[in-house]
Amino acid sequence: MTTYHIHIICTALVVLIVIVGIVWFYRHQCLLRERAHLMHEAIRNRDFSFRLPVKGLFFGERALQETVNNLSQDINTLVAQNEIESWQKLTRVLTHEIMNAAAPICSISQTFLSAPDIKGSVYEEGIKAIYQTSKGMSNFVENFRKITMIQEPIITEVNLRTLFESLKCMYSDANWNIEDSTDRNIMADEDMLRQVLINIVKNAIEAGADKIDVRYGTALQISNNGTPIPADVAREIFIPFFTTKSHGSGIGLSLSRQMLIKQGMNLQLAERPIAGYHTTFVISI
Repeated sequence: MTTYHIHIICTALVVLIVIVGIVWFYRHQCLLRERAHLMHEAIRNRDFSFRLPVKGLFFGERALQETVNNLSQDINTLVAQNEIESWQKLTRVLTHEIMNAAAPICSISQTFLSAPDIKGSVYEEGIKAIYQTSKGMSNFVENFRKITMIQEPIITEVNLRTLFESLKCMYSDANWNIEDSTDRNIMADEDMLRQVLINIVKNAIEAGADKIDVRYGTALQISNNGTPIPADVAREIFIPFFTTKSHGSGIGLSLSRQMLIKQGMNLQLAERPIAGYHTTFVISI
């Protein structure tokens, strides 16, 4: 083989390598562009729980993607905290103004009902209706006020598996699957955390669930096979007083999220439940 042929082959190899490099570089840039698009769409749709894979990335890109993945959880917590603070401010204003109006009406109407000349008169039923309405409004406002009266957490070491075993005794009719991954200690207010878990499990049982699954991966996941939560309802379930139950108060999940945020945690509804279940709640610890 002559020097000319060797030169031609080397040139061809270099050209081939350059072409392969350009194609690979273009495809890699398309991959990064697609990731950017997915993150943009997730944020636009207020889905801050996204986590994109890091496979196929350079070490710098991998570090950046891992940071973004971790930041998504922080953003979700901050958004939830901001929503709660907004509700609390609105609640303080509403409860103050409503109580200022309802309390005198309730007190005056009650006084009239005890007057001898009102009992048995044509005015009694009307005044009684005014009293009952104002009293009901006061009770409603008192429940509303609870949203802003959560005590400060007392942080201690809590074993998750032990906590769930105690809940299992409370709801023994359900078929529980508590994975070994929950056998770990976390720092939390045990009473608050127990109340949160009771709210989640109680809601599941009332939704017809007979299977409860508990596991710990990157976060604590509590799943059930009760009636699925419709997509149009999923965004509203943490709003105070929103409920789809005829006898529900609508403050359970809202209070649960607030109690967790006070401990540096968060409560979310998973976009996709664990396989074999209809609903999965995620507690970020």
